Amino acid sequence: MENHYIIHIVDPSSKVRGELSRVAFDLGYHAEVYADLSELAERPLTEGIIVARDDPETGGIENLMAELTNAGVWLPLIALSDVLRPGRIVAATKAGALSYIGLPIDMAELDRTLTGIATEANEFGLAQRKLIDARNRISQLSNREREVLDWLTKGLSNKAIARELDISPRTVEIHRAKMMSKLGAHHPAEAVRLRMEAQITARVSA
Repeated sequence: MENHYIIHIVDPSSKVRGELSRVAFDLGYHAEVYADLSELAERPLTEGIIVARDDPETGGIENLMAELTNAGVWLPLIALSDVLRPGRIVAATKAGALSYIGLPIDMAELDRTLTGIATEANEFGLAQRKLIDARNRISQLSNREREVLDWLTKGLSNKAIARELDISPRTVEIHRAKMMSKLGAHHPAEAVRLRMEAQITARVSA
């Protein structure tokens, strides 16, 4: 049975790319192959599922997911590796990989994984679009506005933020108003939600 999803295979080994392409074809998928991230980046990806090798020497899946996010790509991803190391599986999952499978590829396992992920693709895409939109909005903030947002996310009042930043409460109000305007937030809770959706590291510590 033919599937509508395109499988984007990223692996430096032509042998692995060939094997994965054959398996994908046998399962009814159309496959596109890429030797590395730079080749993948040359294509405007709007649909499909990415299957990529987790190579720690090149930054691993964490680097790949970061580059895809920066490029505005929000496709679900399956990580591959010759050795299934718990630490790498955890790191890839935290970075956004929806599954992690070993090589050589098992056709039945890949079929189950692709079928399961295909049902999650829309939900994953929505989450990634929210993340990218939130990061784009927050990138417009000045350093001081970012600090105000970070402290606001920690639940501090204007007076408390003023003490932390050693500025007046009135100055905090001005930065907060500019921050809210740039984010398009009508209420502090909206600004906090965007900050959480962006999944970025705070610049301040409690």
